[in-house]
Amino acid sequence: MLDSRWLHAFLIAAAFLGAVVYLGQAAYAGYLGFPLDDAWIHQTYARNLARWGQLAYVPGQLSAGSTAPLWTMALSIGYLLRVDGRLWAYLAGATCLVLTAHAVYRLARLLWPDQRWTAFSTAVFCALEWHLTWAAFSGMETLLFTYLSLLLIEQSLTRGRPFVIGLLGALLVLTRPEGVVLLLLVAVITWLPEKGRHLHQTDIAALLAGFTLLVVPYLAYNAIVSGRPFPNTFYAKQSEYRVLLTGLPLWKRLWRMVRPTLVGAQALLLPGFIYAAIRVVRVAMARRRDLPLRELLLPIVPLAWWAGLLVIYALRLPADYQHGRYVIPVIPVFILYGVSGMAEILQPFSRQLVVRIASRVFLLAAMVLLLAFVAVGGEAYARDVSIIECEMVDVARWLEVNTPSDALIATHDIGAIGYFSERPLLDMAGLITPEVIPFIRDESLLLAFIQEHGAEYLVTFPSWYPQMVRDPCLVPVYSTGCPWTVAMNHDNMVVYRVCSPDQR
Repeated sequence: MLDSRWLHAFLIAAAFLGAVVYLGQAAYAGYLGFPLDDAWIHQTYARNLARWGQLAYVPGQLSAGSTAPLWTMALSIGYLLRVDGRLWAYLAGATCLVLTAHAVYRLARLLWPDQRWTAFSTAVFCALEWHLTWAAFSGMETLLFTYLSLLLIEQSLTRGRPFVIGLLGALLVLTRPEGVVLLLLVAVITWLPEKGRHLHQTDIAALLAGFTLLVVPYLAYNAIVSGRPFPNTFYAKQSEYRVLLTGLPLWKRLWRMVRPTLVGAQALLLPGFIYAAIRVVRVAMARRRDLPLRELLLPIVPLAWWAGLLVIYALRLPADYQHGRYVIPVIPVFILYGVSGMAEILQPFSRQLVVRIASRVFLLAAMVLLLAFVAVGGEAYARDVSIIECEMVDVARWLEVNTPSDALIATHDIGAIGYFSERPLLDMAGLITPEVIPFIRDESLLLAFIQEHGAEYLVTFPSWYPQMVRDPCLVPVYSTGCPWTVAMNHDNMVVYRVCSPDQR
C-alpha cells in the first residue's frame, strides 16, 4: 500500500526541482524576476494594499483593474511580513503547485478508487509538468485558480456542503472571473435531486449565501469605482483582441486554445485521454436507468470543465500567447484522464511480447519526455524572464532616474513601469485607464488622448503602434537595446517624449 507520506515527499521534491531548474536557469542568464509584465501589476497592487490599505494601482486612486484580488491579497501578506515580493510569489506559487498535484491525486482516487498507483502517477506528472511549473514561478494567479477549481470539483464529487461550495466558488471568481462558469456547472448538478432525497430550498440559499458573501462586495466595489461590475481587464482584453474573433473561424480559435496544452509529455497521453473520456460517458449512459441524473453527471464534471474553459476562451478571448497561460488550468484535468486511460490501454506485464515491449517503451518515453521538458521549460522561463527584465524593467528603471517624479507616462505595459518608477500612468491597455477601451485599437485616437491628458512620455514597442510612432510629435529619447528581443527578431522598447498638439 502506497503511503501518503511518500506522495507528499515526491510532490515537494518535484516543486523543489522546478525551483532549482527554473530559477537557476533564470539566474544563470543574469536575471531573477517574472516571465510576464502582468506579474508586476499584481506586485504593485499588493504593495499598495499593504502600504495604504487600498486596492489601488496609484496610491490614493482606487482602481477596478485587479483581475485577481484574492491573489493580490495573498501577495500583500509578503509585504506586510517584509519579505521580498519575488521570493514570496515564488513560495506561494510552489505551494499552489504542490496543492494542485495533491488535489489531482484525490480526484483520481474519487473517480477510480481501484487505481491508487495511477492516482500517484497523475499527481507526480502534474508536479513535473512544465506549464504548471512555469506558472508556479510566474508571479501570476494561474495555479491558485487551478487549485481552487480542482477543490471545487472535489467538493461536488464528495457532496460537500452547499455553503462551502458557494464560498469556494466565490474565492475562485475572486481569482479569475471565468471561475463563475465552473460554479454554475457545479451548482446545477448540486441542485439536481438525488434518489430518495429532494433538494431543500435551504441548500440553494446556503450556496448562494456562500457565494454572495464575498462576491457581492467585490462587484459593488467595481461598480462604484468604474461603473461596471467586472474588472476593467474583462472588457479591455475582449476589445483589444476582437480582431481574432472576427478573423478566425471557431474551429481555428478552438485549436489555438487546445494546442498549447498539448506541448509537452502530456501529448503522449492523448489516446488515454480520449479512451478515458469515452469510458466515463459510456459508463454514465449504461447506468442511466439505475441512478438519478445527478449521480450520472458527477464523474463528468472535470471533463466538462476542461471543455468548458477551452470553449469560453475560443468564443471570447482566443489568445494563445505566453504558453497558453489562460488555459493552463485545464492541463491537470487532461493529465487526470490521460494517465487513467493509458493505465488501461498499456499492458507492461502482458504475455504477448510485442504488447509488453511496446507498453514498456511507451512508459519509458513518457518519463524521459516529462523530465526533458523540465529542462526545456526552464529554458523558456529563463528566456521569458530575461526579456521582461531587459525590456520592461530596464525602461522602468530608466524612467525612475531620468524623469520627474510627477511625469505622466503613457504605456501599454504598466506592470514593471508602475512598480519601479512609481510614476502616474496612462494605461493604453485600459486596465487602470478604462476610458481608452472604446478606441483601444485606434492609434490616432490614442495619440490624441495621450496629448489631451498631458502625458510627457510614451513607452511602447514601435511595432505595436506603427502609425502612432511615426508622428513628428513623438521624439525617441531612449531604447533598451535588449539582445534577447533582437535575437527573436522583435523590436526593442522605446521611450518617446511627447509634445503637445500646439508644438507640432
